[in-house]
Amino acid sequence: MQDVINELKKSQSQEECLRKAYDVLILKYHGNRIKTITRIMDFFEHDVDVLWGKAGFMHCNNINRILKSILIESGFFKKEDIKTRWTLIWYVSPHQYAQVRIGGKWIDIDIWAHVYGIKFGDYAHGFH
Repeated sequence: MQDVINELKKSQSQEECLRKAYDVLILKYHGNRIKTITRIMDFFEHDVDVLWGKAGFMHCNNINRILKSILIESGFFKKEDIKTRWTLIWYVSPHQYAQVRIGGKWIDIDIWAHVYGIKFGDYAHGFH
């Protein structure tokens, strides 16, 4: 994880840092509708170092925990620049995504849902 943080520190701006973090995390982690249910106990893991050691499927809240950690450690963001938000997917399934403040504007970030076509700046909700 420290290697990624060191690369983020080389960014020229907050936006570049956020995009780099996003690109790293969408390659390492993804969501999965079925595994969200079958691997429910993973939801309760809170140790960022343990989470970083994994790859592939990860619950949305844990991906956001890693995102927040590496953005803060980059030095470009403070805790108050990163919020988590809850929404419903398919109007029944709770889902967490992140919002990151850059220059007074909040940008939606949903790494979990990238595998389902949700891009940088958007988040999964409804049937989206």
